[in-house]
Amino acid sequence: MPEAAALILQSDPQALEAAADQAIAACGGDVREAVKALLIANEFLEREMEERVSRGYVRGVKHGRFSTYSG
Repeated sequence: MPEAAALILQSDPQALEAAADQAIAACGGDVREAVKALLIANEFLEREMEERVSRGYVRGVKHGRFSTYSG
């Protein structure tokens, strides 16, 4: 979810309720399935973010952007 959308959901209770209703509806009205789907989506986004951060860090080290301790 883009940052702007996350901020809107945090500051607007009606938008948050609508998003929750939408997630539940997408799972056929099954709240447990909606929670599981959101947990899986969150895990996917966390892993994707970790990979991008790791690649960016490695790229910075390879190009001398970061001072690393060499012993």
